Amino acid sequence: MTTTPDPVGPLRDVLGATIVAEHRASASEVVPLIRQDRQCGAAACAKRAVVAVEDCRGRRYLCAEHRRPVCAGTIVDPASALVARAARPDFDRWLSRALVARGCARPVRLRPSMLRANPATGELPPAPAGDAAGPDGIIYKACGDRRASVCPTCAETYRADTWQLVAAGLRGGKGVPDTVTAHPALFVTLTAPSFGVVHTRRTTGTGRGLPCRPRRRPSLCPHGADLRCDRIHTDDEACLGLPHCLDCYDHAGQVVWNAHAGELWRRTVIGLRRILTRAARQHGIQVRLSYAKVAEFQRRGIVHLHALLRLDGLDLADPERITTPPSCLDAAFLADAVRRAVADTSFTTAQHRCRPEGWRVTWGDQLDIRHVQLRERGEITDTAVAAYLAKYATKSTETTGHVSQRLTGATVKLYADPGTHAGRLVAACWTLGADSDHAGLRRWAHMLGFGGHFSTKSRRYSTTLRALRAARQAWRRRREVVDARDHSDEDTTLVVGFWGFAGIGWRTTADALLAGTAAALARERRRTARDEIRMSTGRGEACAAIS
Repeated sequence: MTTTPDPVGPLRDVLGATIVAEHRASASEVVPLIRQDRQCGAAACAKRAVVAVEDCRGRRYLCAEHRRPVCAGTIVDPASALVARAARPDFDRWLSRALVARGCARPVRLRPSMLRANPATGELPPAPAGDAAGPDGIIYKACGDRRASVCPTCAETYRADTWQLVAAGLRGGKGVPDTVTAHPALFVTLTAPSFGVVHTRRTTGTGRGLPCRPRRRPSLCPHGADLRCDRIHTDDEACLGLPHCLDCYDHAGQVVWNAHAGELWRRTVIGLRRILTRAARQHGIQVRLSYAKVAEFQRRGIVHLHALLRLDGLDLADPERITTPPSCLDAAFLADAVRRAVADTSFTTAQHRCRPEGWRVTWGDQLDIRHVQLRERGEITDTAVAAYLAKYATKSTETTGHVSQRLTGATVKLYADPGTHAGRLVAACWTLGADSDHAGLRRWAHMLGFGGHFSTKSRRYSTTLRALRAARQAWRRRREVVDARDHSDEDTTLVVGFWGFAGIGWRTTADALLAGTAAALARERRRTARDEIRMSTGRGEACAAIS
C-alpha cells in the first residue's frame, strides 16, 4: 500500500501538531456588537452591521446577509495552502519579509505607502512602494508583547533582553564598568501580608512534603467551612493558592494591596536611601543605591517583588560615573538597612465609602535576603539571579488561572464569577473601582488590581532595553543585502514614505505555519551556535555576540 507523504509533517515536528489541528478550519468567532451604528465591511454593501467576526484576518463588521457564509466556515486544507505558497516564484521574497516578525504569534501588518516629489511642480503624487513591501503588499512587525501566555516568541526576546540588562549590572559591560563585581549586592524577595488561609505546599529543610494545614480537631470558620487540610500537595495541584473559605478571604484588601504595591516599593526605596545616606555621612562619604526589580504573581493572585540591590559609590564631581563604595559599607550593612527600611515602611490608602478609614498597606512577615556572589562560592550566583529575574519578567496572571484582556462593563461579568477565587478578585476590583479615589482598580481589573510595571530598574543600574533593541536592530541592518549599484549619476528625488495599519495576525494559516517554522529553525541554529561558542571558549559571556 502506497503512503501519501504529508507536507505538513515537518511542521508538526517543529511547531507541534496542536497548531496544525487548530487551524484545520478557518474558525471565526462571532462577537456581539455594542455599538449599532457600524456599516457592513463587505464590498459594495451599505447595510448596518449586526455582528463582528474575528478570524485570522482580524475583526470585520458584517450585516446579516454577509454573516451567513462567513460564520458557516469553509474547510481549508493547510497542506494545499502550504504547497501553493511555497511553489510561488516570490516565496523567498515573502519569507524574507515574514522572518522580520521572528515567529510572532500575532504580528502587526503594515501597508507601506510612498509619495514621490515632482521636481517640476513640487507635488507629491503617490508612487509604488516597490521592494518596501512583500508580495502581498504588506510587511509584518512583531507585536513585542512581553507575556509568554500571549506571544511566546516575543516574550523570549524580552526575557533575553532582561537577562542581559540584569547581568550587565552584576558583571559589567554594555556601559557598566567591570568594577561592579566588587560592589555589595543582595537578592531580596518582598512578600505581601496574608489576607486569608489558602492551600499551600509545605516542605522540610530537606525537601520532604508536609501536610498543608494539619489539625487534630475540626477548625471551623464563621461560615462553617473546615479549615483543616491533611493533604501533602504537589507542585502542580490546582487547589494551591485557593482559600479554604471564599467568604472569609479578604479579596478587597488583596486587590487594594496589589494596586498600591508600586507605591509601597517607592516609599521603601526612599527610606532605604535615607538610611544609607545617614550611615555614609558618618564616614564622610557618599553612596548610591542601584536596583533592578521584577514582580511575580503568586497563585493566590497577589504580587511578590524580587529585587537585586547594588551599593555604589558616588563621585560628586561626576555623578554619572559608577564607583566602588568603601569597604566599611559591605553586604551585611546593606542587608541590615533593607530590614530596617522594610519594617518601617507603611501607609494608609485614601478612604473609601466601604472602608472610611482606608486600608493599611505594609509588607508581609516573610523577607528573604541573599548575598549575590560572582562565582559559585556564594549563597546565590549572578547567573542564577539574572535568569530568575528574566524568567518572571515574562509572567502575568496566568498562574492564578485568570487570563483576560482589559475588561469593560460588557465583559467583566464573564470573569467576575462569585464561585471562584479569581472571579471574586475581579469583582472586588470592579466594585471598589467605582469610587473616584480608587478608579485605577477598574482599569487594572484584568491584572487583579496590579497596575505597575513588571520589570523596572534604577537609572544608573545598567543599560536600557531601548539601547539593547537599537543594537539588535543595527546588527540586523548590517546583515541585510544592500544594493551596491552606483547611484551617483541619478537625479536626487524627494521620497516620503509612511506606514498604514493593515491588521493584526497572519493573513492565512499557511503563512503562519511557514513563518513559524522558519523562525523555529532559525532559533535552533542560533542555539546551536551559542552551544558551540560555550564549548570553544568556556565562557557564557560570549553568547551575547549572537542576537
